[in-house]
Amino acid sequence: MSKGIHIILDCYDVPQEVCLNDKLLLEVAAKAATVGGSTIINSIRYRFGHGSPNGCTVIIMLDESHISIHTYAEEGEIAIDIFVCGKAEPEVIFKSLCLDLGLVNFKRQDIARF
Repeated sequence: MSKGIHIILDCYDVPQEVCLNDKLLLEVAAKAATVGGSTIINSIRYRFGHGSPNGCTVIIMLDESHISIHTYAEEGEIAIDIFVCGKAEPEVIFKSLCLDLGLVNFKRQDIARF
């Protein structure tokens, strides 16, 4: 039995307005963490600029580990990491993110940690 589960998602065909909306992504990730039984410790969002490609990043620090979202708006791509341990439910977090962001085209990897 592993100590934690790490779900890695590479998402495609995401509308550019979603990829650029760091506020929405933070709200959706925080909701997913909560419904998945995680305890949020801190969160941050950042919209890229200064010569970087259009996009943003969101990080939710959890007592159980983290959720991170990184977007490539011009390509309509989002990279998502869900890493939780303990009683948190990674599958619930995954389903909440997919539903609230309308993610349908993605590649998923599940990794048992430790």
